[in-house]
Amino acid sequence: MSRRQRVVTLTSSVAGAVIVALDGTVLTVAQPRLQHDLHASYAQVQWTSTGYLIAVASLLVFAGRLGDLPRGLTRRGRPLGHRRLFAFGMLGFGATSAGIGCAPSIGWVIALRVAQGVFGALAQPATLGMLRAVFPPDRLSMPLAVRTSAIGVAAAAGPVVGGALVAGPGWRAVFFLNVGPALLFGLLALTPYGTGKTEHTEPDGGAAQAGRAPSTAARLDLAGALLLAVALGCAVRTLVASADPGGPGPDVAVVAVAAVVAAAAFVRHERRTADPLLPPDVIGSAAVGSALAMLVAASAALSGTLFVLTYVLQDTLGLDPFQSALRCLPLALLMVLAASASPVLLRRLGARRTTTTAMVLLALGVLVLARASGTAALCTGCALLGAGFGTVMVAATHVVVREAAVGSAGVAGGLQQTAMNVGPALGVAAATALRTDGGAGSALVVLAAVAGAGAVAGRMLPGPDRAAAGGADAPDAAADTATGTGGAVLSQDR
Repeated sequence: MSRRQRVVTLTSSVAGAVIVALDGTVLTVAQPRLQHDLHASYAQVQWTSTGYLIAVASLLVFAGRLGDLPRGLTRRGRPLGHRRLFAFGMLGFGATSAGIGCAPSIGWVIALRVAQGVFGALAQPATLGMLRAVFPPDRLSMPLAVRTSAIGVAAAAGPVVGGALVAGPGWRAVFFLNVGPALLFGLLALTPYGTGKTEHTEPDGGAAQAGRAPSTAARLDLAGALLLAVALGCAVRTLVASADPGGPGPDVAVVAVAAVVAAAAFVRHERRTADPLLPPDVIGSAAVGSALAMLVAASAALSGTLFVLTYVLQDTLGLDPFQSALRCLPLALLMVLAASASPVLLRRLGARRTTTTAMVLLALGVLVLARASGTAALCTGCALLGAGFGTVMVAATHVVVREAAVGSAGVAGGLQQTAMNVGPALGVAAATALRTDGGAGSALVVLAAVAGAGAVAGRMLPGPDRAAAGGADAPDAAADTATGTGGAVLSQDR
């Protein structure tokens, strides 16, 4: 693959992640005005977020697997590939954003947000699958750091941009904001620069195509995909309902039971099927499992803390939203800086020490915020949160994506994105319950313990390898040859 094509791939991956991240942050600001203009109830407005989240979480792994398969759903048996799925996802995301901007009622907004979640689920795993396909394993940390830094900037800019748009043109402009970039990068992914072949080879000697898996006879496990979608969708619905101000409704217990039954049926099905939705080289990796657990713990601790902190800043300390946002700016700044420094830390320290230290910083930041009241302490706590979370996000994602073979990159990306969607729902639900029962301080202490548990999970990650110690571009061939897996090495720092 040419340098220009590799740059296009990285740019598309970063842009796709930013578009989705920005959409979520600006929507939060737009919801009150949307509710007023469309004469909607609070529950209906909440479903504009809940419906999207359920659709995304349910389909991420399925979409990733669809991009991995050598034979997709095209008539001639050609692979869909991560690029085509990314293109479909971005084009659909842009089209549904335009539809929401023109929606005449809250019912249309909810339905289109669910459809937008489906397209978002197609695009998100592909943003990581494309990177795994075109960058050699020993160079993955750099593009992942760029991607994470961009998400941090989007998270910081979202409330500001959303507030300006809502105050000016109105809430519909928030959705029109996504249309141009989504269509642009969706179309770009279909151009010759977005479909070229890679030139790097995997350690097993096989050439990898950009966004395509090696040619195998694997089939799409539709039954497993359906069971997993039901399990994840019901789990997310249970978590979101638990965080409702009025408490979970009577139907939540039924939904929770459905989640457990579907999860058990999925595990049983995966053990018996010849072509499981989750390939053994991914799900059987202790490093991947630990990295995913860390991502869930980190995102749960961060989201739960921010949820509690919002009430502390505005209700307890009496700050307005703008003053509150200023005190949280160190979080976004340190997140970007930490993500930028992560490739160096991974190369010198390895994933185990890097992520464990980062989770400790995250836990320490939560504890500082639990006792903070002055500006200096609040900014310090937010800075520690950003430094810890930014580092964990790059390092743990690096492990998940690098441990997977190219043919399983989409599933790995889907699992990573699922962890990043389930974690916040879990964190906010826990924070809601804990804050109600014991106050903000006790809620933050428990969330710090969640981050500490993530640090313990980090002990299962690989340490620095000899190749990485020799430099960022050192080959991994010797390590991979020793294991004979060509991409699913569990003993090296991927």
